[in-house]
Amino acid sequence: MQRYHNPWRANHEAVAVGFWLLLAAFAFASAGHWQLHPGAFRLFALLALLMALSWLPGALRLRALHANLSGRVQTFVTVAELAATTQRFQGQLWLGRGFEWERDQAQLAHDLLRIGPSRLTPISTTAIGAHWLHGLAPREDDLAVPLSTLEGHLLVVGTTGAGKTRLFDLLISQAVLRGEAVLIIDPKGDRELRDNAERACTLAGRPEKFAAFHPAFPEDSCRIDPMATFGRHTELASRIAALMPSETGADPFKAFGQMAMSHIIAGLLLVEERPNLLKLRHYLEGGVDALVERALVTYSTQVDARFDREALLSKARDSHGRVQALIRHYRNRIAPEHPSSVIDGLVNMHEHERVHFSKMVASLMPVLVMLTSGQLGPLLSPNPSDPDDPRDLMRMTDLINDGYVAYIGLDSLSDGMVGSAIGSLLIAELTSIAGDRYNYGVNNKPVSVFIDEAAEVMNDPFVQLLNKGRGAGLQLTVATQSFADFAARTGSKDKATQVLANLNNLIALRVLDAETQTYITDSLPKIRLQTLMRTQASSTQSDNPLLYSGNAGERLIEEEGELLPPALLGHLPNLEYIGRLAGGRTIKGRLPILVAPEMLVDKAAAGLKTEIPPTAEADMQIRLGLEKAILVSDEHVLPSPATESVSDPVPGDDVAPVAQAEIAQPRPGNGRPDGD
Repeated sequence: MQRYHNPWRANHEAVAVGFWLLLAAFAFASAGHWQLHPGAFRLFALLALLMALSWLPGALRLRALHANLSGRVQTFVTVAELAATTQRFQGQLWLGRGFEWERDQAQLAHDLLRIGPSRLTPISTTAIGAHWLHGLAPREDDLAVPLSTLEGHLLVVGTTGAGKTRLFDLLISQAVLRGEAVLIIDPKGDRELRDNAERACTLAGRPEKFAAFHPAFPEDSCRIDPMATFGRHTELASRIAALMPSETGADPFKAFGQMAMSHIIAGLLLVEERPNLLKLRHYLEGGVDALVERALVTYSTQVDARFDREALLSKARDSHGRVQALIRHYRNRIAPEHPSSVIDGLVNMHEHERVHFSKMVASLMPVLVMLTSGQLGPLLSPNPSDPDDPRDLMRMTDLINDGYVAYIGLDSLSDGMVGSAIGSLLIAELTSIAGDRYNYGVNNKPVSVFIDEAAEVMNDPFVQLLNKGRGAGLQLTVATQSFADFAARTGSKDKATQVLANLNNLIALRVLDAETQTYITDSLPKIRLQTLMRTQASSTQSDNPLLYSGNAGERLIEEEGELLPPALLGHLPNLEYIGRLAGGRTIKGRLPILVAPEMLVDKAAAGLKTEIPPTAEADMQIRLGLEKAILVSDEHVLPSPATESVSDPVPGDDVAPVAQAEIAQPRPGNGRPDGD
């Protein structure tokens, strides 16, 4: 017969221990005060002590289980400590500390929700999340996942402030320490994420391999050409055309703009010029006459050994006359034997009615203008031969092949349209590189790609990258707040589902969207949950009220239930997560905060306690302590998270570390109290 144990009942074992200890003490103390033989009392005291000891383990287990519901203190880790942890888990990804979420934890959560957690642990009205969730296991251990498991890509989902960026800190730093090429696309432009990646490069012994791009800081940014890598010239036109607003897939304006760009790009390649955004804008706005002339001269020279440019153009008075003379020569002498689709396309553009042409590319020009205006022009369309521009010039292929760590901030908070366009172009180029590695690469080195707020750069190449990226050695980690973000960006729930189907691993922080919660929990296996049902009944007979009968009973019911109730995802504290991994593992973990050594404030100087429950009151105490701190320790005052020592707690709303310079002179907009 299967037995049911309710761990959330009163600790009757502790009462029994106290009762037997009291009897043992009474019997031993009063042994000489009775007329009976004192040995009998001492023997009874010994037996009572043995009974107390027999009840003690159960009392301690129940007490520890109840005490765990209060939550655990927040831990911090430096990059150096993370490097030591990474060495211990070679070939694996360290995800903080936690435990396997299995049937036992689901049963404990089911029973606790039935009686109410507030009966066993105080619930703070200012705390964020249900901290008792991480106390459903007797102990926690280091959580490590084989890197081969993550080859199917990783999705991180969580609401604002839940800790997505802090998780990225942890994952990016480990990828850098493993010596991989790392590409970080961050629409928000988080400074701490950038600094931690650079710090990891320094610790890994390759500080020169760090590159940063940020439109808001052009003077400190490297230059990057999103059109540097392509297999066919039509790819470049498709990348830019994908940025054009369109209500239908068969938009004639979008198709015409793509065709025009394709002709210009083909012409530039014919005259051996590298296409870029500035050149496309120049020829679309000012006309293609100059390009047509150069292309015709180049092609005529290639196919006609008797071509004499000077003699042909000697009677032309201006550029228009030269172009007309070259077109007549091409059509009369060259085209019959050596036709060229590139020349034909350029000639058609040249002869197209100018007003109508301007109307047809009207929806394309705003895209090119916003990507080439002001400082963005030389940033995204770099001139490698410009001696007055000392900034580094990077190509995506160089960043990957040479093992760089590239941080790309999109500054979407300042200009969302521009940031989204830049991100989409870079994703398209990365997809082209993945295709080249997939087709021709040999012993491709692993590349880790991290994309925060992935919905902002979602496009068709992104889906292709998820489909084919694994074979090209690319492992993607993408973050979003809800699955509705994907559907809104792609305009279709089916496409959003296609994206999700290519992400084999999932880490869910606090999620508030009900549809996202359901999607996550539906992918977990079903289990059998036990419920204890108590029944009472009584009855009397109307003709004889004295005949009374009654009964009381208990019945154990086992029925199918959720491994994790969807609503619990909305109650996760900051920096705590549920992980669903390829292969069937489900884990519950909590993340440390990655900080610089100089950011670890001496506790005595800050006036902080060593143990503070993770609540909002502790948040205020930590903030006040940081403001009053006058000593910043250069030593590691906290041990590695693998040792589970006491550390400064961070409350439900995670607190970003504050550097010494920031304490003295706060800079507006740099403090980040949220986990993200």
